[in-house]
Amino acid sequence: MSSPPDAVTDDTLLGGRLRLRQPASGHRAGHDAMLLAASVAVRPGERVVDFGAGVGAAGLAVAQRARDIDLVLVEIDPALAGLASVNASSNGIAAEVLTLDVSAGAAVFAAAGLGPDSADVVLMNPPFNDRARQQSSHDRSRRLAHMATATTLEDWVHAARRILKPGGALTMIWRAEAIKEVLAALDRGFGSIALQPVHGVASQPAIRILVRAIKGGGAPMQILPAVMLNDAAGVPNEMTQAVLAGDKLLPLAAR
Repeated sequence: MSSPPDAVTDDTLLGGRLRLRQPASGHRAGHDAMLLAASVAVRPGERVVDFGAGVGAAGLAVAQRARDIDLVLVEIDPALAGLASVNASSNGIAAEVLTLDVSAGAAVFAAAGLGPDSADVVLMNPPFNDRARQQSSHDRSRRLAHMATATTLEDWVHAARRILKPGGALTMIWRAEAIKEVLAALDRGFGSIALQPVHGVASQPAIRILVRAIKGGGAPMQILPAVMLNDAAGVPNEMTQAVLAGDKLLPLAAR
């Protein structure tokens, strides 16, 4: 594992309860990671796997409220994986950190200890920017974190389906206008889908979609009330601020 980058910042999330060291430039943890964490339902003793964990923000935020889980952080960038390990230790959270490409095959996953039907929960914030519509960043970590290929979503959902136990839950965040891609990727092997739109401003279209799906689930799809980061006047939403501070969970976390 390579050394963490030299230029890092010391930051806090969840109202100061989660301390993170992360690169001063490139991809940095923020609202998406905390909204994702607040959407994940976990039970004591469950194995929880965070795909594309970066410096560990979302997975560690889940473990901050549920320290009796078996947490695995999966990250392709060795430098970010190194910071994820540091962050787990500094927050007193037990976590296994794997430097692994989520799109790798079953044999690679199994060799890393993530065999078929071995996880109870998978959470993920895949790269979701469309290369055809947005210019790719010159920063490698930002590019890996943000830019999707034609098969990124399908590959990540397939990997989640493979390692989840029957009845296991996948929770993810994606860009809202591409919800059709999410539903198509989940069509094989997942059901009981619940969706929750996220609006940056109440008067504007949704910018993100939070999704929970169950491996082998058969319940009808649900569309839950939207999350508003700010009201129509741009004032931060009080309920959402409580979620970002770790004081409340989103409905997707109910199980």
